Amino acid sequence: MKEKTNKAEWLAFLDEIVTEGKLVQASFSSPRRKDDETSRKLTVRPVKLKTGVQYQFERQIDNKVFHENVAVEQLKDHLQSTMERYKQALFKTQDADVQILANKKGELALIRQGKSVKRAVVPQEHNRSKAYVLPEGEPVPFLISLGVMTPEGRVVKAKYDKFRQINRFLEMVSDVISDLPRGKPLTIVDFGCGKSYLTFALYHLLAIKEKLDVHIIGLDLKQDVIETCSKLAKELNWERLTFRVGDISDYEDHSAVDMVVTLHACDTATDAALLKAIGWGASVILSVPCCQHELFRQISQPMLKPLLKHGILKERFSALVTDAIRANLLEMAGYRTQLLEFIDLEHTPKNILIRAVKSGKTDVVELEREYKQFRDFMAVTPFMEKGMDLISQK
Repeated sequence: MKEKTNKAEWLAFLDEIVTEGKLVQASFSSPRRKDDETSRKLTVRPVKLKTGVQYQFERQIDNKVFHENVAVEQLKDHLQSTMERYKQALFKTQDADVQILANKKGELALIRQGKSVKRAVVPQEHNRSKAYVLPEGEPVPFLISLGVMTPEGRVVKAKYDKFRQINRFLEMVSDVISDLPRGKPLTIVDFGCGKSYLTFALYHLLAIKEKLDVHIIGLDLKQDVIETCSKLAKELNWERLTFRVGDISDYEDHSAVDMVVTLHACDTATDAALLKAIGWGASVILSVPCCQHELFRQISQPMLKPLLKHGILKERFSALVTDAIRANLLEMAGYRTQLLEFIDLEHTPKNILIRAVKSGKTDVVELEREYKQFRDFMAVTPFMEKGMDLISQK
């Protein structure tokens, strides 16, 4: 439920989670001032040091990550001053999730998500070994069914790369969960889901672990693959995970979608999925492109002849240009966009993931100017740009 709160009530909430040691994680997002050098997102979590438990404030500015460890005695003051710089925050406590929203006057509102499964506060080791979202040794039903884990929770040796890929994907999703809408059912579409390892992982994270009201639809052209995935979802009793046979460009089953995932969609199929996401106004977009041939046939720049005359270099360069164009077009559509290193997919060496979060348009004129200069220098006419023109005309 949503409650307007005064400063005393906000401080009482901080008192409770600090003095009783209930804080599992806090994520702050959407800085109040655009000219503030505050990180777009700041995360707080308990860490275990030689001197005892402290709370690590992690923020990223440009390409640098900064950490500050805060003692329990100073935690309340740090959380309070941090909230003064952000418009929203999500506090995960032992027994509930609480979203904090700040209006233009700085007044706060608490949105309690209701009790989730009781969480234990387990401080992370400061210099710890890799901590996976889905840890080894803990049986996960969908991973067992997919042959990635044994019933005892041991990762099958031949599937360890897949296990790492699933966890890397879930890490990237976890970072943007707070950017998804709250207080309503969420709709997610996974275009070109294939065997759906990551689709099942996404449902497990959002619906099972995070207790979100989510409906995920996996779409693929292969009838046999869809039948297999549908059977597994039924065996797991995951009624809100459904699979359908269909093409990205023809998919019209929803007028609005909150999150779009597109992994390994070939060539302009990736662009078609991104255009669908923009048209829906999706809050979060995750895309791993591959097989980028469109601009390979178009790029023509005499100054780059020493590079472009070699086929293998032109292919790699064309892929980078394609993803740069996609990222810039997403920014022009009002998305905060990152290009992140992923883990190689099974049949392609491409390992860049495009992650875009809806944030509203900023400095569109300058973005358009930079984009057009780059596009014209490369002498290309991107499929995605033409599609965005059609969207703007509707």
